Amino acid sequence: MKKQLSHTDEKGKAKMVDVSQKPDQEREAIARGFIRLSHETVELIRQNQMKKGDVLTVAQIAGIQGAKRTGELIPLCHPLQLWKIEVRCILLDHGVQAECTALCYGKTGVEMEALTGVNVALLTVYDMCKAVDQDMVMEEIRLVSKTKK
Repeated sequence: MKKQLSHTDEKGKAKMVDVSQKPDQEREAIARGFIRLSHETVELIRQNQMKKGDVLTVAQIAGIQGAKRTGELIPLCHPLQLWKIEVRCILLDHGVQAECTALCYGKTGVEMEALTGVNVALLTVYDMCKAVDQDMVMEEIRLVSKTKK
């Protein structure tokens, strides 16, 4: 059986999926990603010496804001009433790991919100560190889990 893309019609044109007949369920998704930084940049973040401020806190707040705006940013995503968005940014030896958990009760999953939260958090780290590190790489951005009850 050939898999069908859910966001295209019979002619292959983009469309928003009709979820009106799906049951409301509690849905949770967790996404994670990493931004590789130079040792010097990691130390500046650790000592809170970046000119733009507290990198990890700003990135966490930005990730929450990004997850909340997913339906506005990605054309075919449904706008969701989110119950919880948690973004954690952890400073490691070679960079920052971001993880976003999104939770809602509704007809469609929250994986795009979790992935958007991670991406915006990592982009914020990039923005705050670009003056001192031109070799940053965002990597390993992925959905870790999604569940519905």
